[in-house]
Amino acid sequence: MQIENDVNRNFPRQRKLDSLSKRLPTRLHRLSGLPWFECWISQLKAEKKSEHTIRAYTRAAKGIASTFLPDETPVEIDLFLSVNVERAHELLDPELGRIDSWISSLDELSPSSVNARIAAASHLLRWFGHPMPDWIRRPARRRPLPKTLNKRELLRFNNAVASFKDPIAGPLATMMLETGVRVSEICNMDVEDVDLDDLSALVLGGKGEKDRTVLFTIQTKTMIEEWLRERSVRDSGLKGEGRNSLFITKSGSRITPRWVQKLMDKLAESASIPRSRLTPHTLRHTFASGLLERGADLVTIQRLLGHASIATTRVYLEISDQTLREIYRRAQKPLPSMPSVQHETDLEGTLHGLHKSSS
Repeated sequence: MQIENDVNRNFPRQRKLDSLSKRLPTRLHRLSGLPWFECWISQLKAEKKSEHTIRAYTRAAKGIASTFLPDETPVEIDLFLSVNVERAHELLDPELGRIDSWISSLDELSPSSVNARIAAASHLLRWFGHPMPDWIRRPARRRPLPKTLNKRELLRFNNAVASFKDPIAGPLATMMLETGVRVSEICNMDVEDVDLDDLSALVLGGKGEKDRTVLFTIQTKTMIEEWLRERSVRDSGLKGEGRNSLFITKSGSRITPRWVQKLMDKLAESASIPRSRLTPHTLRHTFASGLLERGADLVTIQRLLGHASIATTRVYLEISDQTLREIYRRAQKPLPSMPSVQHETDLEGTLHGLHKSSS
């Protein structure tokens, strides 16, 4: 009751919401008296959003909750977060201007950060049954080209992997390079997910909770077989969830994305590659761009990578185009000068900039 009184005092009602479009959605009636923020977070978890996504959405929600309208009294953010679902539905009505005011405060952020905040706000408004205002436009941004290893870096990387003291480096790096799996997917992969006879592996619960099959070569099969022998030596130390995992640490635990990145950092140092250029995702991008260069079509690459939209896969076309242009420029070195050659008129303005000589 005290919270409700504080809310009414600091957040005066704007108007009577009597139209059907302004009423609380039926699905939220049973939650109407509960704190909205806790209910919304529970919804995100029920949708199996990643911890990273939940943190990003939480940051946006708290930003909205700390944005006040002219006739409201600024209060502790916790008061807004503890408002019940029914009242929060009114306070977050986009026509009141709170969302507009909040978005205006994001001016100093990069376009990608603003887009991430707006995505979080869109989810929140949809949950409350509000539409995202048509007048809100996401800032345009150019998708950065994915980082890939060039041939020299790839050679140094492979040499570093071959000489690395921990035998997990070889099969782990080779499988990532040959399948293009995400780091979270390789960490969650179990022994029974790999079919060495079929030269394939099943990726369960990938991004967007989608399952898919990835393929590998005899080279990966050989390295996995060698790894399984090493893994059996570590069996005595297997702990909990690591008991079924394909890749485990020396202590017997399932590897984690953070553990893999630390391994990449060590390999980068050994291969004289900047750490920023060698990440698990760099190996994924290198796999995809390599397929494209060898003639694979976008649909095949999309399926192997597990992209929900082929628009995401098309970014590799830009990499290929960039590589083509670099090769072309290197190939167009000026020809040796030949002063005795008489140039014809139709040669004027050709690739090497030849000019018609004076008669």
